[in-house]
Amino acid sequence: MSTPLDDRRSVLRADGGALRPFHLALAVHDLQAAEDFYGNVLGASIGRRSERWIDFDLGGHQITVHLAPQQGRERASDSDGASNPVDGDQVPIPHFGVVLSMEAWERLAASLQQSACDFVIPPRVRFEGQPGEQGTLFLRDPSGNALEFKGLRSAAALFDDAGAY
Repeated sequence: MSTPLDDRRSVLRADGGALRPFHLALAVHDLQAAEDFYGNVLGASIGRRSERWIDFDLGGHQITVHLAPQQGRERASDSDGASNPVDGDQVPIPHFGVVLSMEAWERLAASLQQSACDFVIPPRVRFEGQPGEQGTLFLRDPSGNALEFKGLRSAAALFDDAGAY
């Protein structure tokens, strides 16, 4: 007999355990700057758009940037944002991102480094030799939204509960 919690879990996972795309809406102070960053720097495809928002395909997920000049401008100028220490780095909070294979992450990291991106945390391997080993890099969009791109050698490692780090 299934429980309400089992029912919710099954709804949130696709058939066969595949992950479902998510939708995330972000405030930005300048749509053109956001389009340049997400479209040209990161290489995300543009979907629908209006005068006040743009949809991007970022790793199969729908990221929508909404023009909110005051909120986006405040975040972009906040140099004292919250962070947490993780394996020797101060990781910005909040942040979002995409999990890639290690090979894809290495290609993205090299491409962003060649483009002279301004990293919050430059590309590096975190938790080296541990079950949670991952490539990671952090950057901010022009409105200060923090993004992380992770690379994993095994997709199963994403939810590995081998212990705290």
